[in-house]
Amino acid sequence: MGKSYDRIDGRLRTFIEEQPVFFVASAPLADDGHVNVSPKGRSGSLTVLDERTVAYLDFGGSHAETIAHLRENGRITVMWCAFTGPPNIVRIHGRGIPVFRDDPRFPELISRFGDADAPGLRAIIVVTAELISDTCGFAVPFMDYREERSLHSDYFDRKTDEEFAAYCEGKSTNHASIDGLPALPLPLPPRALSA
Repeated sequence: MGKSYDRIDGRLRTFIEEQPVFFVASAPLADDGHVNVSPKGRSGSLTVLDERTVAYLDFGGSHAETIAHLRENGRITVMWCAFTGPPNIVRIHGRGIPVFRDDPRFPELISRFGDADAPGLRAIIVVTAELISDTCGFAVPFMDYREERSLHSDYFDRKTDEEFAAYCEGKSTNHASIDGLPALPLPLPPRALSA
């Protein structure tokens, strides 16, 4: 039986932080717009900021659907599934904002991620919960976690920041979502310096 929570308590925080993968879902306002669901991994790339707020690192890729949807309407759901241990699914339905690299809030936020800060970072997505819930997860299979894939980090670690900015500009699906909504601000803003 599912439950709703007023806050991310210690038990929920532990569960969230133990999961090696999470999923984000967003959608445009248009009735004929495409719903997007993205898997996220990269160890340490998600953190619980407080009892109602989580944030994750948005690294470069071939699309920027979530950013486009958040810029249009702010709606987002983040989901974690237990693939080991007791069955559980936790969801945070809320409002998200992309904090881009030139935003004055960026340096303080990035400091919350420690070693997860890496080349290829486009933005930090900050999600404020409107509804926090869990459900049983009885149908989620057991799966064993082996290790992180290094392909993404290996690829972007080889690029200078200028080369990464050129990569973002070279992908039309970074300019706009598949529904034509503005996505990344381009040229990609330089990183804000720490105060």
